[in-house]
Amino acid sequence: MKLTRSLIPDLPVLQAFECAARHGNFTKAAVELNLTQSAVSRQVKALEDQLGVLLFERVRKRVLLSAAGARLLPEATRLLQQAEEMVLLARASAGDGDVLSVATLPTFGSRWLMPRLPDFLQRHPGLVVNIASRAQPFDLIAENFDLAIHYGEPIWANAVCTYLCGEVILPVASPALLADSGIKRLEDMANAPLLHLATRPKLWAEWFRSNGLDDSTAYQGHRFDQFSMIIAAALNGLGFALLPLYLIEDEIASGRLQVVFDQHLSTDKSYYAVLPEGKQESASAQAFQTWLLGQV
Repeated sequence: MKLTRSLIPDLPVLQAFECAARHGNFTKAAVELNLTQSAVSRQVKALEDQLGVLLFERVRKRVLLSAAGARLLPEATRLLQQAEEMVLLARASAGDGDVLSVATLPTFGSRWLMPRLPDFLQRHPGLVVNIASRAQPFDLIAENFDLAIHYGEPIWANAVCTYLCGEVILPVASPALLADSGIKRLEDMANAPLLHLATRPKLWAEWFRSNGLDDSTAYQGHRFDQFSMIIAAALNGLGFALLPLYLIEDEIASGRLQVVFDQHLSTDKSYYAVLPEGKQESASAQAFQTWLLGQV
């Protein structure tokens, strides 16, 4: 379908609408935008005329969003954010450099990817990377990412998943907690303070069962929604944690965390590099995926 440019509002008009909606006041919007109050009013009126709907209801000295305005505001905000991000990315790659946008799991990104990323950038001088954290699958194409790092099943709409690695998890604790707890045998873990990942609430129960232990106490303990929080909690002696070794390489090497028992648990899901269908031919995305495969 042919795009009709006349249907697209000008960005200054959307800015005036978004700013006025945020402040509930045309005068305050004018100050923020460095315009006159009448200029903001004209721009909002132009948008109302273009859309054929009333966006604000004038009540005394305030302006309140109408139902149509309330529906439009989130979309207008999103478009303005995308426009700003487009400009920032363009300025980041000023010159002949390329930009690679990668979405990664938060803790995987900070603890595994960041220490290794300098190696990739040394191999690809001039490349600018845009790294963002995402905990759940999302629309790669709409958010314009070149590649995502995904944990789970090799399923992602409008994209191709490439296997990176599986996951091995071991019980760890701070040396002080381990010394004070008196944990010597596997059976002693039944009374140990456990730290749980909210998004994987059955990990400890699975570890107990895989080692022939009763799992009746395996769900007790503190819960956190990120591996990074569990790592911090374990370092501070709040409990025993089941953690992938790749996330705590430094802590194990320095002795700040210790493996309690060398009884690992292999999870049933894996890590994947995900390339959207429209980026299959991207040289930088392919190079990054190849580098990832070499690192794991």
